[in-house]
Amino acid sequence: MLDIKHLKAVTALNKAGSLVKAAESLHMTQSALSHQIKQLEHQLGAELFKRKTHPLQFTAVGQLLLQSAQTVLPQMQLLERQLVSLSQGETGRLWIGIDCHTCFEWLLPLLRPYQEKWPSVDLDIVPSFNQQPLQKLQAQEVDFVITSDPEKMVEIDYTALFSYELVAVLTPNSELLENVFLSPQDFASQTLITYPVSQQKLDVFKQFLQPAGVQPQALSYSEMTIMMLQRVEAGRGICVLPKWLLQNQVDFQHLPYRSLGEQGLWSKLYAATPRAITHQPYIKDLIQLIANEMKL
Repeated sequence: MLDIKHLKAVTALNKAGSLVKAAESLHMTQSALSHQIKQLEHQLGAELFKRKTHPLQFTAVGQLLLQSAQTVLPQMQLLERQLVSLSQGETGRLWIGIDCHTCFEWLLPLLRPYQEKWPSVDLDIVPSFNQQPLQKLQAQEVDFVITSDPEKMVEIDYTALFSYELVAVLTPNSELLENVFLSPQDFASQTLITYPVSQQKLDVFKQFLQPAGVQPQALSYSEMTIMMLQRVEAGRGICVLPKWLLQNQVDFQHLPYRSLGEQGLWSKLYAATPRAITHQPYIKDLIQLIANEMKL
């Protein structure tokens, strides 16, 4: 039966041009290599090269075997490198699901340097459509989810990324500017512009308004952060966004903002990963990169 050592032998013979030099390149004795080749020729029922020729000349059978070796050996070497890289956490799949609207604002700029550092990682952002990212994570359709609302799931780890303050964005002439900070009652007379998601997914509702039993006077929805800010600028309501995001929106830095409550309303983002891959270096490195870059 053909073996990888046979392919290496004919490749060495072709490169070296003689049995002696081929044996040296393979770190074998000449007799050991000669014995190996004779065994293979016996199995094949044909000679691989013509004896007593210089440079060495392969027979038709030897040429066919050499051509196969030149194709198979590089593929085997690539496979070996990929297997080693995978076992050492240098390669893998990293499909990311996002469970927060504002995450794109800071995540996308970080992915370019990350991909340069980990070129062997298959990186992508997977749209959620109607399925929650954490459900896709449990179904192994994604490998990494960024969420502010961790749910207890079997074999899923949560790693804290960073905390951030949510602030109310106001118009420059808003009567609420008289307040040092806003209370839940201040929202009762306001139109709140927000993302079209369940109120249970928004911290302004579940941590600030609902515990006080307060609802905004009206709700207005937008999928896009920039459109929310444009509506605030036009005097159509107020919105609640991460403070860091507002500070990065150059075109809207003239809009004033106020903290929610005396201590402010704070939220935390987590990386959700399957326990089987949480320890992989390319996963740990992305978590560390996010934590370092988003220190607020």
